[in-house]
Amino acid sequence: MTIYDIAVNSLDGKPSSLGAFAGKTVLVVNVASKCGLTPQYTGLEALQKKYESKGFSVVGFPCNQFLEQEPGNAEEIQTFCSTTYGVTFPLMEKIEVNGDNRHPIYAELTKVADAEGVDGDIRWNFEKFLISADGSVQRFSPMVEPEDATIISAIEASL
Repeated sequence: MTIYDIAVNSLDGKPSSLGAFAGKTVLVVNVASKCGLTPQYTGLEALQKKYESKGFSVVGFPCNQFLEQEPGNAEEIQTFCSTTYGVTFPLMEKIEVNGDNRHPIYAELTKVADAEGVDGDIRWNFEKFLISADGSVQRFSPMVEPEDATIISAIEASL
């Protein structure tokens, strides 16, 4: 089984997986609507627009584990993301990224260390995982903005 085979629901509750993105480049991000880093939605959407025609997509996973900064239900999350930030990239169901109920996708992703050597638990909202077309994974701290040169160069190298 690969990360592409792990079941997850879309934000509207329909069964899904990352399978549609196999062979493409995907930036998986745990997102939240009421966080100091929430403005990163702007940069994530810019990446989506710039690279989607080349086989790239951002995929957001709302999570309420960090100071309850994603309290909304699916409809509230969708409305906030689309009206406030014009989000067009796919959003999945709200999940847990740490702890006993950690979603299996994050159980796999958190095995990877970032540039500082940090692996394991997600530290905060907007931690990023770039899954390249060949399935390799790179991890980026929540403090690394979507427009950061390290993310841009990693995306471009993967396309």
